[in-house]
Amino acid sequence: MTQGKVYLIGAGPGDPELLTVKAIKALQSADVVLVDDLVNREILQHAPQARVIEVGKRGGCKSTPQSFINKVMVSLAEQGQIVARLKGGDPFLFGRGGEEMLALRQAGIPVEVISGITSGIAVPASIGIPVTHREYTHGVTFVTGHTQDENPLNWRALVDGGTTLVIYMGMNHLSDIVQQLLAAGLPSSTFAAAIQHGTRDEQQQVICPIGMLPMAVKQEGLGSPAIIVIGDVVRLSSCKEFINALAIAA
Repeated sequence: MTQGKVYLIGAGPGDPELLTVKAIKALQSADVVLVDDLVNREILQHAPQARVIEVGKRGGCKSTPQSFINKVMVSLAEQGQIVARLKGGDPFLFGRGGEEMLALRQAGIPVEVISGITSGIAVPASIGIPVTHREYTHGVTFVTGHTQDENPLNWRALVDGGTTLVIYMGMNHLSDIVQQLLAAGLPSSTFAAAIQHGTRDEQQQVICPIGMLPMAVKQEGLGSPAIIVIGDVVRLSSCKEFINALAIAA
């Protein structure tokens, strides 16, 4: 029996038109698609021939165990099938793609990674926020607001670094994150944005000084999945509500 193969595919931030051509070609060749919960289902139109297996993963909800997903991919590939593991954003940025790649390698399964546009760049860009700009910051730092071992991040080091801060999976701990950042020396006047369902039709966002962010998020009813962006670059947003608020403040 011919051995199969697994593609670890980044589905991008949500807008199906942001899928790469290479990802589309891999989906068209797949026998089976293992799809995460956050992936836009319109993307599955590129794999009408494939069997779809839901292996949902969403912060704060019951998720398919990673060990089970690994076993399914190995088993299908050993049967000679072409497997498309479809993951939101980019598989190697907070997507457990590295864990899946190692599991497949250890089982002797051929694996190819197809990068996707990460939400941490595309979602801020959807409202005109560049995560880097040479007049505002010398870099960007991507962190998760939910660590596996619950060990706290070094917030002081993040503040002292002076880069744009992009936080994934941080909405459930937003108040604590803001408190930690302020305690680490981040000025309460620093602008921040929380953007839910970025690049999709149902996208919502709030932009305000970091000290007001938890209250603003609560008032607008924002939740997960969302990206949090903190730094001076947020002032470049093209969001009309934000521009109007700045004009009034001036």
